[in-house]
This record gives sequence, structure tokens and C-alpha cells, in this order.
Amino acid sequence: MIDMQTSIVRGAVALLITVLVAGCSGDPAQPTPPSDPALTITIDRNGATPRALTVARGSQITFVNNDSITHQMYSDPHPEHTDCPEFDTVGSLAPGARRQTTNLVTAGTCQFHDHLNFLNTTLRGVVTIR
Repeated sequence: MIDMQTSIVRGAVALLITVLVAGCSGDPAQPTPPSDPALTITIDRNGATPRALTVARGSQITFVNNDSITHQMYSDPHPEHTDCPEFDTVGSLAPGARRQTTNLVTAGTCQFHDHLNFLNTTLRGVVTIR
């Protein structure tokens, strides 16, 4: 009887450890993008910084929300968001969230804005792709 109880306890402990380790590993479908300061636009209560950025073709821009409210970052024009669909993958950013654009492969300029605060010029900017 004791051997059976010991076996059950050991099995329960092993299962608990497996669940805890799996829970700490994060969601593999949502990896945290690396932060390259040269390719990062930070949003806080003062707006987006920097508001103008020049990058190489193939680059990805990381948007980081350091504000206390949600922002939705999309390409111009509002509300169609059709100029640079690579920016539209950023979408909604909860406070503390970060997300990357897809690869910016076409040379040109991409203007962006916060869909929720379209008239706020501090949340608008432009990325030049060379």
C-alpha cells in the first residue's frame, strides 16, 4: 500500500514539475522579437520616438509600448492602412507589449500612425527604406 502511495505522489510531483516548466517556457507562437535600438520605435506618454527613421531594405522595425494605454500602430492612410502592409502586422499593442513589422522589402517611405489616436501628431512618423 505504501509503495502505491509513493508511486502516486512521485507521479503527481513529476506532472506538476512538467506543467511548471512548460508554463515558464513562453508561447513559441509569439516569440519576443530582439530589440535593436536602431530599429526600435518606442511609444510613451510623449508619443512615438523616433518619428523619423531610415533603414535598409529587409529590415524589421520593433514597436515597443511603454505607455499606460493601448496603441494600434498601422501604416497610412487612415483608415485604409494600405501604404505599407508590413506595418499592419504590429496592430494592437497593450501596455508593455512589443511587436515587429514584417520585412520592409520595398524602397520608399512608410508613414505610420496610431489608429486609436489618429489626430495625435506625436503618434505619427515615417520610416524611409533604402
